[in-house]
Amino acid sequence: MKSLFHTKLLIVLLLVVTSALVTKAQDSRIQMSSLDHLAVKANQTVDVNVDERLMRMAAKLFSDQDADEREVKKLVAGLKGIYVKSFQFDASGQYTDADVESIRTQLRGPGWTRLVNVISKKDGNLEVYLLFHGETAGGLAVLHTDEKELTIVNIVGPVNLDKLAQLEGQFGIPELGIEPEKTKTKN
Repeated sequence: MKSLFHTKLLIVLLLVVTSALVTKAQDSRIQMSSLDHLAVKANQTVDVNVDERLMRMAAKLFSDQDADEREVKKLVAGLKGIYVKSFQFDASGQYTDADVESIRTQLRGPGWTRLVNVISKKDGNLEVYLLFHGETAGGLAVLHTDEKELTIVNIVGPVNLDKLAQLEGQFGIPELGIEPEKTKTKN
């Protein structure tokens, strides 16, 4: 009797731990479906959904012979997904603060930390968030808003900020102006 109780308790504990790990892995994926209604108002919509399976397939397309492609291939190999939603509009006022708030609310969740917040009258607003699992960055989100554009980039998986700039222009990720950390030289 006692061993049956311990077995059941062990199974329940394993289910709880497994569930917590799965939930933690999914936390880095930002849900963007609440923005789908904006597509009818936009003159251009970009919707990129590259999951882990597609990431592995895409990694095979990069050459091992070219140094830049080899580095991108290494970077992509550890990722679980890249998700982008971008809307460009002919006129301002096509999306609401509530639309943007649906994304920001998720980015206020446990583990997310805002690294960058740039407010520019000319170029719009740019926010960059990292999701930490302990000391490891397990996800990244970029939110760019201006009068005629709304863009969200979500990278799921281990993020190396020094190498992240290499993904700009790949997989539908727009040029974000991320520059790798410069190596300091001794004089």
